[in-house]
Amino acid sequence: QLQLVESGGGLVQPGGSLRLSCATSGFTLNYYAIGWFRQAPGKEREGVSCISHRDDSTVHADSVKGRFTISRDNYENKVYLQMNSLKPADSAVYYCAADSSCLLAAEHVLGWGQGIQVTVSS
Repeated sequence: QLQLVESGGGLVQPGGSLRLSCATSGFTLNYYAIGWFRQAPGKEREGVSCISHRDDSTVHADSVKGRFTISRDNYENKVYLQMNSLKPADSAVYYCAADSSCLLAAEHVLGWGQGIQVTVSS
């Protein structure tokens, strides 16, 4: 069973940084791509970043390119999302998700974490 647990969210000022962690269990991490999605109130869930299990290549939404970095540690069974230069528009519930490839399509996801709140506000 795919289990994913997010941590590291919270309140940060505009321009600040946060690092989200996704702890995985119940499956072999290096067999899956891991993506981060987010959902703001009244909006659809959108794909943010993804890291492939095949070659560690990454994909980022245009809105976060140059600001967010995704990485994985297959030994620790964790995936990280480093978020820099945060903006109020980045405020949302962030979810990590396991998939067979980095499509960043919510309907394609095989398993979800429970989500964690990120709020960017002064």
